[in-house]
Amino acid sequence: MGHNHSHGHSHDHSAANRTRLAWAFAITALILIAEVIGAIITNSLALLVDAAHMLTDTLGLLLALTAANLIMRKPTTNRTWGFRRAEVLSATFQSALLLAVGVYAAIDAVRRLFTPAEVQPAGLLLFGIIGLLGNVISMWIISAGRDSNLNMRAAFLEVVNDALGSVAVIIAAVVISFTGWMRADSIAALVISALIVPRAVKLLGETTHILLESTPRGLDLLAVREHLEALPGVIAVHDLHASQIASNLPVLTAHVVVEDSFFSAGVAGGLLRDLQQCVASHFTVSIEHSTFQIEPASHRSTEHEHGC
Repeated sequence: MGHNHSHGHSHDHSAANRTRLAWAFAITALILIAEVIGAIITNSLALLVDAAHMLTDTLGLLLALTAANLIMRKPTTNRTWGFRRAEVLSATFQSALLLAVGVYAAIDAVRRLFTPAEVQPAGLLLFGIIGLLGNVISMWIISAGRDSNLNMRAAFLEVVNDALGSVAVIIAAVVISFTGWMRADSIAALVISALIVPRAVKLLGETTHILLESTPRGLDLLAVREHLEALPGVIAVHDLHASQIASNLPVLTAHVVVEDSFFSAGVAGGLLRDLQQCVASHFTVSIEHSTFQIEPASHRSTEHEHGC
């Protein structure tokens, strides 16, 4: 049996992400307090919905920050991957919260389209601008690490949605100021909902895909099997499994049946290196964590096949 243990995990990078998340969390919490006060003063549904959105984002960023701290912990005999999956769980919960807020916003906005409430546009504009400035700063802070894992992607997505929500609030305030059309507030709430729901559904689908231990997106297991079986001396590949522990951490296991002569000739070690190099460099999804059980052809009759 062989293993490839190239982690490529940078603790310095994770520490930088923690710092970014801490700043974004502090800014978002301050904006949340400001928007709650603003919603009470102006009686704006759009601002109230955006404040509710900010509440879920504040909780989401707190989860993201917690996950970023957990990821830094070393593996143990009880948790052999450490807490790497914490970022997936965090992103799943964040996306579920976003989806709930988006649905609530849409329902309440439709209701208030028929019974519009009186809104103070000056205050609405002020708090919308405050929210936008804070969100732009948070976006700038998080942007450098947004591609590192799902946890950071979810955090960045939340801040972007907040910024777009603030833009909708500002537009509603301007419309009400010049036209007196109070339904603009409900329209802004609907826009915020439309921005939230599709992105939340997409992210929830990605995290669920990982939690169900599905084959990593972009990896064709049939092509992997064919390529492995084309290596010299390989008779067949069975019990082939591929999944994903966390972002950028795909894993693969397989039983590889080889000619009996490979064992007598002592060349199985070279074949193992070829197998590991194949899955690490040949395919679009690079798998650096691979485990292969090399078996002589005479051993296959005693095995029960499971999986692909």
